[in-house]
Amino acid sequence: MKFMVMVHADAGTEAGEMPTEAEFAAMGAFNEELVKAGVMRAGEGLHPSARGARVVFDGRGTRVVDGPFTESKELIAGFWLWECASLDEAVAWARRCPKPTRGAQSVLEIRRVYEAEDFGEALTPELREQEERLRGQIEGGREPR
Repeated sequence: MKFMVMVHADAGTEAGEMPTEAEFAAMGAFNEELVKAGVMRAGEGLHPSARGARVVFDGRGTRVVDGPFTESKELIAGFWLWECASLDEAVAWARRCPKPTRGAQSVLEIRRVYEAEDFGEALTPELREQEERLRGQIEGGREPR
């Protein structure tokens, strides 16, 4: 099972505060444990929302809203993609994580990633083949843009 583990933003991450050397080292050691255990598939930090945009879809079409976005507690500052046997295992790993932000409270949100079999008959054999082909292209690596 794959899980997206999201680091919730706080005022510091939204202000663009960079981790200290000690914080980088602690998180690097944790990431190394995840990699050695075969859990970590990806992980990145995200720039503040002031450098981003949202594309909103509604009955009138689409519109773009430039950041920053006001509710920092609803924003994501970074993420991991983990492969674990269960939600309980993902939670156990998350509990070992060094505090990911400097605010009074740090939050990690863990959500299971859908897999092909979760979609039932809506994912026809043709659509499944397309999905597998695209994943192969992604995993095979393409030239950076």
